Amino acid sequence: MTDAEWAVVRPLLPVPGWLRGRGGQPEAYCHRAILDAIRYLVDNGIKWRAMPADFPPWDRVYAYFRRWRDHGLVREFHDRLRARVREGLGRDAEPSAGVIDSQSVKADAVVGADSRGFDGGKLANGASGTSWSTRSDCCWG
Repeated sequence: MTDAEWAVVRPLLPVPGWLRGRGGQPEAYCHRAILDAIRYLVDNGIKWRAMPADFPPWDRVYAYFRRWRDHGLVREFHDRLRARVREGLGRDAEPSAGVIDSQSVKADAVVGADSRGFDGGKLANGASGTSWSTRSDCCWG
């Protein structure tokens, strides 16, 4: 992560409890090193245990990630970063559109004609499944 990226990301991360006067010990690893390790893992598709020695130990990186995920901080971080990127582009902070995606599955001969559909785009008889997801202009990784 470059210094410019870190300057944007740092205020979006949770402030450790010991820095807020809530007690406890200082964390052993810098959040920047932890984020770099998580980004490396996501970008390269490696397993946690295959984390290179240049990063903090994999179990510590995973512990930070798991804690942030379980407390909803990963989603909050992503949403804040997405909002900042969208506002920087002169757009609304929240997406106003969604993407609907469907997939046609060929039906077996045992599936009754009354429960079959027809996909005109693919010219296929079958069952259609639909999923909905919001469009994200910025992904984590």
